[in-house]
Amino acid sequence: MTSAALASTLADVALPFVFSESGWFASLVRTATGWPGLGIIFGYSFLIAFALPGVSEIVLLAPLNLGLPGWANTTLIVLTSGVGKAAGSVFAFHIGQEAKESGPIIRALRRSPIDVVAWSEKKTVQLAQRYGYGGLALALCVPGFPDTLSIYAFSVLEEDYWRFALATFVGSVGRLVVTIVGVEAFFYLF
Repeated sequence: MTSAALASTLADVALPFVFSESGWFASLVRTATGWPGLGIIFGYSFLIAFALPGVSEIVLLAPLNLGLPGWANTTLIVLTSGVGKAAGSVFAFHIGQEAKESGPIIRALRRSPIDVVAWSEKKTVQLAQRYGYGGLALALCVPGFPDTLSIYAFSVLEEDYWRFALATFVGSVGRLVVTIVGVEAFFYLF
């Protein structure tokens, strides 16, 4: 089975349950403790980069309890998630390169009930054309937006694995930092 076929099968069959708010993997992340919890965060972040649906911000709910100050736990979560998503994005990038030829991922995404593919492609293409890899990083900094679509749309346009991985790492870390700052500001104000 090719990597594109595997990703398409996962997206169609297993992942809606696994990555939903009530799915077992999301529950596993929300209860991840100790050093093995970092592995769970890495795995979740890796998978969320190329599988639908999912919200990467859920990793911030992991109660690691590593015996470190709170800021150190949070920093480890953010960096581990960023590395996991960058690694997963390279896998998605590879699938995107295959999709240029066969297109199974794009066809599967176009079958979704909401035409998020067209919108995401349009916005991602605009950002890529204007800002290059910085545009991808910027697009990935938006909390709550399904970044997997941006990753796939951008992967079809570009060819540099390392720059792509770096942009997704920066965007993933930026997204979590924006989320943390936003939540802290909300609780500070109210």
